[in-house]
Amino acid sequence: MVAYIRQHLGVGEDDATRIRQDYWQRYGATLLGLMRHHGTDPDHFLWHTHQFPDLKRMLVFERGLKAMLCRLPGRKIVFSNAPLRYSEAVLQLIGIDDCFDAVYSVERIRFQPKPAVAGFRHLLRSEQLPAHRCIMVEDVLSNLRTAKKLGMKTVWLSAGTRLPAWVDVRLVSLLDLPQRARSLWRASSR
Repeated sequence: MVAYIRQHLGVGEDDATRIRQDYWQRYGATLLGLMRHHGTDPDHFLWHTHQFPDLKRMLVFERGLKAMLCRLPGRKIVFSNAPLRYSEAVLQLIGIDDCFDAVYSVERIRFQPKPAVAGFRHLLRSEQLPAHRCIMVEDVLSNLRTAKKLGMKTVWLSAGTRLPAWVDVRLVSLLDLPQRARSLWRASSR
């Protein structure tokens, strides 16, 4: 993203890094800041910033993930700020693409990425899901804050020790989800 910003905004490395970080902090996604302040074409940005020839080697995931996902009750939906092509490639390379009922990429939510409430609402409306029946599993706290405000149960993937008020369950390993989140499923199924 820094290289893209350097090239397309004509700024140096330090300025590009500052712009990327500033937009990510202010808007939850660098793309939104570039669209709002520079008229950046989102499809062009996403295509050029998500080229990873060695994507398979870059991925780190836990063994047993697919088996765990298959045991989880309810529908499973991917909600990603990444483009669809990239999201689907990651799921396929990990071997879990058939575990999900839908993939909501940044294009599908009309470029309103997490933590923007509009993207969440678009997904909920499209899938005809009441927020109180959903559990959001996420590693970014700001995304969980929005989910909680909408009424979702929240699971934070983090090795940290703190537990913000908008987090219902904190997990170090996603594989611990079934046993740690049983109470969340009971609460969300009401």
